[in-house]
Amino acid sequence: MTIQRMDHVGVVVDDLEAAIAFFVELGMELEGEAQVEGSWVDRVNGLDGVRVDLAMMRTPDGHSRLELTRFHTPTAVCAEPKNALGNTLGLRSIMFAVDDIDATVASLRAHGAELVGEVAQYQDSYRVCYVRGPEGIIVALAQQLN
Repeated sequence: MTIQRMDHVGVVVDDLEAAIAFFVELGMELEGEAQVEGSWVDRVNGLDGVRVDLAMMRTPDGHSRLELTRFHTPTAVCAEPKNALGNTLGLRSIMFAVDDIDATVASLRAHGAELVGEVAQYQDSYRVCYVRGPEGIIVALAQQLN
């Protein structure tokens, strides 16, 4: 048995429109939106009465996707502090390769993003930083140096 690929990463958000705007600003494309409910989604999630809005975001190269989900019912719950630190157990960040890290950070700040630390250089290879985006999501950015 072998996996075929990683299909997408799912992130639960409270403000779907703000999350879509943030990731569009980052350069992702909105692939589609849907409202999902019914017994099959209840069974998959192990919850009753699930009704969600989904937005599927795609990277420009078409190889990676991010599913943004807003729960109408049942109400979403917070399992950890909203602005958990990078050393908190669990999924901490989603990394994107960018062509201009400074311009990307400046652009994302207009959508409420804040640097977690600072932009730092790793050897002669990359400039890297973490920004906190919507719902406290940590987005890692890496610019390869040539």
